[in-house]
Amino acid sequence: MRKADHRRRSTARRGSTTGRGPAAVVVGLDNITGLQTARILADRGVRVYGVAANRRHFGARTNACVQVVESPLSGPALVDTLRRLAPRLGPDRAVLLPCTDGAVWALSLQRDQLLDRFRLPLGDHDGVDLLMDKVRFADHAKMQGLAAPRTEVMRSRADAEKAAEVLAWPSVVKPPVKAEAWLAHTSAKGIPVHSPEELLRTYDRVADWAPVLLAQEWVEGPEDGLFSCNAYFDASGTPLVTFVARKLRQWPPQVGTSASGEECRNDEVLEETLRVFGSVGFHGLAYLEMKRDSRTGEMAIIEPNVGRPTGRSAIAEGGGVELVFTAYCDAAGLPLPQARAQQYVGTTWLDVRRDVQAAAVGIRRGELTPKAWLTSLRGPRTHAIWSARDPRPFVTDLTNVVSSTVRRRR
Repeated sequence: MRKADHRRRSTARRGSTTGRGPAAVVVGLDNITGLQTARILADRGVRVYGVAANRRHFGARTNACVQVVESPLSGPALVDTLRRLAPRLGPDRAVLLPCTDGAVWALSLQRDQLLDRFRLPLGDHDGVDLLMDKVRFADHAKMQGLAAPRTEVMRSRADAEKAAEVLAWPSVVKPPVKAEAWLAHTSAKGIPVHSPEELLRTYDRVADWAPVLLAQEWVEGPEDGLFSCNAYFDASGTPLVTFVARKLRQWPPQVGTSASGEECRNDEVLEETLRVFGSVGFHGLAYLEMKRDSRTGEMAIIEPNVGRPTGRSAIAEGGGVELVFTAYCDAAGLPLPQARAQQYVGTTWLDVRRDVQAAAVGIRRGELTPKAWLTSLRGPRTHAIWSARDPRPFVTDLTNVVSSTVRRRR
């Protein structure tokens, strides 16, 4: 059991529960999203418990949790773990906060076995499935006239051949959901392809990684043309908080996850977010990523994420907007925090190691200068992994990378 250092946490934040609210259980502590979520809630006085598939992961080394337990993040084993954990959480039903797509899906599907002991801020399963399954969402986007790029579903080699005939290039091959089989081969969200022949070669290589694959036309433009809106919708579908930001760099380049980002104003992204999730009356944490097409100047939907915080959720709290804490308070039946309106103070979000890697590639390619990189990191900043009050996750992550590099060179 890892005891949290409660003395390090500020009790001055408006709306803090100061330990009086129900506990929170972060399901999927072993990633950046889970780590950030645990820290955010612990800093507001919430008793946080973590569930991790891998206790050795850097995220599971945080001191923000009262206790970290190891468990699969899906299936009956997760339900059993949570029910065994429940008696330790106090008399109130604890708030479940899944932090991976797999955990969202599992908890949504098995909620009937858990809601007597837990609270889950998440709408009905059909709405979750619609927004998580990229096949269903592609059909939904067409019907609703949403700004989504052309997408072809590939269930067979014949489907891949059809997609190769109708898509424009470049395109990207990706799974409807990043399941374990896909993640066992790559951490990338998708694989770029630049011709019909490359699409077919890629399909033949990765067809076993997922039962269904998508081929989606690539939206041209630099990484800093990727915008996102994080939001939380209550049980009536009302948006209680929104926060718009954009990527600066990502790792791996083009098809990876955020390495750095900054808050910004983009009313088009905000309005499309409200439209996408409002069209299904969604309840829970929501995220929409869009990209400006450099050829047309139009914004296109890249993907929605539902039911969980995202890697860049912490930029909202860094900018004074209580995104994750609002979700917790609403689920717990506590007064909502006052700080829910974006003030555009120029906050940046930084994953130090991955941003250094991404910047090094950009500088080597002539797409970035050292001065431009340093300039992009000015202003109020929140970190993905680094924390002076909770240094073990950062040290563990860095140590793992160094050890892995040494092993590869040997």
